[in-house]
Amino acid sequence: MDKMQYIRVGTCYFKKVNAPTIAGDFNEILVPWNIDTIKQDYGKDFIGRIPRYDGFTCIPGHLAYRQVYSGFYNRYSPLSHLLQEGKTPVSLFFVKHIFGSQYELGLDYLQLLYQKPVHILPILCLVSRERSTGKSTFLKWLKAIFENNLTYLTNDNFGSQFNSDWTNKLLICIDEVLFNKEELTERIKYLSTTNYNKLEAKGRDKVEIEFFGKFILCSNNEDNFIKIDAAEERFWVRKIPKLKTEDTQLLGKLVKEIPAFLFYLSSRKLSTEESSRMWFLPQQIRTTALLNLIKHNRSRVEKELANILLVVMDQYDLDEIDFCPLDAMYAVNQTKVKTDLTQIRRILKKDWQLTPRENSLSYEKFILWGKGEISRETGTGRFYTVKRDFLLENFDELMRE
Repeated sequence: MDKMQYIRVGTCYFKKVNAPTIAGDFNEILVPWNIDTIKQDYGKDFIGRIPRYDGFTCIPGHLAYRQVYSGFYNRYSPLSHLLQEGKTPVSLFFVKHIFGSQYELGLDYLQLLYQKPVHILPILCLVSRERSTGKSTFLKWLKAIFENNLTYLTNDNFGSQFNSDWTNKLLICIDEVLFNKEELTERIKYLSTTNYNKLEAKGRDKVEIEFFGKFILCSNNEDNFIKIDAAEERFWVRKIPKLKTEDTQLLGKLVKEIPAFLFYLSSRKLSTEESSRMWFLPQQIRTTALLNLIKHNRSRVEKELANILLVVMDQYDLDEIDFCPLDAMYAVNQTKVKTDLTQIRRILKKDWQLTPRENSLSYEKFILWGKGEISRETGTGRFYTVKRDFLLENFDELMRE
């Protein structure tokens, strides 16, 4: 009997159990075990030979994994793959399919997960209205690569206060995402950049732990699966095309290449350098799919204000327009949409990233009257300036409605 099958952490005993999976593999888990049962099975003398640890820790590592750190048992799971050099045509094809023109960035992302698991990375979002795109296959492939260190969540699981089942994982994947509540968006944004989180299990006190989890979201809703604003830089949104030919054996082929693919990642030179807290620069991961998501998250007030400004520019043949928040509020309130100064200022400063003049100056203000008539007159104030190109770039699809 191998005593290493059992461990004692603090004053509690655990048994290492290989739980079988549907795929025919095994996941090693720790199951609490009663000391009297161990004595009954193996005798009293066996207890003294069981390895003892002061407590649990969770420190990720793939290339140089350690089970014990200063007397603490590492709960991060070692990977079972034995690296070997070889060809990886299916893996590289699939990465190209998922990341498209950002192929090298996609390889960097996977390489960073493998080589630098503690480093903060963007929230990867895979979206598509079409079926048979490979989004779910991508998650299953990552599960096969990172094994026990990846977990799946539902929208409800992520919204729950209890997080002991996922807060120690490297990858937290949520399929069919639909975050209607702003608080869920704020939560995932916070977790994507923090180094610490509160672990909470039923019937236990909260414990502050180090957090290194990365989020991957998948959704069939391309337009508004999550609420984000125009200044958001943490989301890497990719629209995934349909696979040209459906291969029912694709996942099996990908899994077969894992040892060679990890060898490739371990020896490959990164195409990017660390340029931000999430490694990549915001402009590197800014995509058309992200811009589409931002546009569909705009409020009715923001859309109405953009429409009004373009109408004024068209009438007076302007390439830019000056106005104060009060002018904008009065104009919007002449329509069916109602707003206040606080919301207008938030749109101009936070969403449109505009800055008012430092001092009160004279400018040509516009006035929208109740019957839709527009006039201009000289005013004084700390006005903002909006360019026509900015509105056309950010509201082009709205202008066609």
